[in-house]
Amino acid sequence: MEKDIAMHSTTQTESPSSQAELPTDPSSVVWSRGRAYILEPPVWVGLDGFGRACRLAPADLQRQGWSLHR
Repeated sequence: MEKDIAMHSTTQTESPSSQAELPTDPSSVVWSRGRAYILEPPVWVGLDGFGRACRLAPADLQRQGWSLHR
């Protein structure tokens, strides 16, 4: 049973986006931490938790995790 739990928790912490490349087409949309980010090269633009505009470098978005689906 402990082995099953350890395997399950490892699977949850792995991010599917950690191996995938971010889209490169302008106006591409990805989701991170429940928020949408739009590519305006060379940065990703979205809103922070307070509704303020924020810009993320591709490396920052990759580090915090992202998905093509909400």
